[in-house]
Amino acid sequence: MYQNYKNVELVKPSGLDLKDRLVGVQRVTKVTKGGRAFGFSAIVVVGDENGVVGHGLGKSKEVADAISKAVEDAKKNLVRIPLNKGTLPHEQKGKYGGARVYIQPASHGTGVIAGGALRAVLEAVGVHDVLSKSQGSSNPHNVVKATFDALLQLRDAKTVAAQRGVSLEKVFKG
Repeated sequence: MYQNYKNVELVKPSGLDLKDRLVGVQRVTKVTKGGRAFGFSAIVVVGDENGVVGHGLGKSKEVADAISKAVEDAKKNLVRIPLNKGTLPHEQKGKYGGARVYIQPASHGTGVIAGGALRAVLEAVGVHDVLSKSQGSSNPHNVVKATFDALLQLRDAKTVAAQRGVSLEKVFKG
């Protein structure tokens, strides 16, 4: 799922205090000769609010079952996101399908300036101060995936220094 990203650290769910956030529930209708068959799909984001986050999709005839399936799915693909004192290391753009997101670090006390699906993901990661903008499609599926695209491209200063083979000081001072 995360093959396109260089430094993605997958995390095992055991031993983590994960909190799940319901992003959205859709009711889908299949019309058959016997009438309408209703089903539900749920998107859930789980995170420990300390840099670990995952998202999942569950489908079922019942809402509760769809949500529990989504939580199980989300726990299967947890990743670690580099954070810097409650905000992000740098600004980043992400896209998936028609959804575009832009996230930018903010000074302490700003809060999470984000809406809808974007807010759910950022809060689950544990970001306390961030500026963001969701553009294009507002479809929660694609907004969540676009947010993950942006978050997975983030690199902290230590990673940058290691990749370039220079000291931390050289990364900041040039």
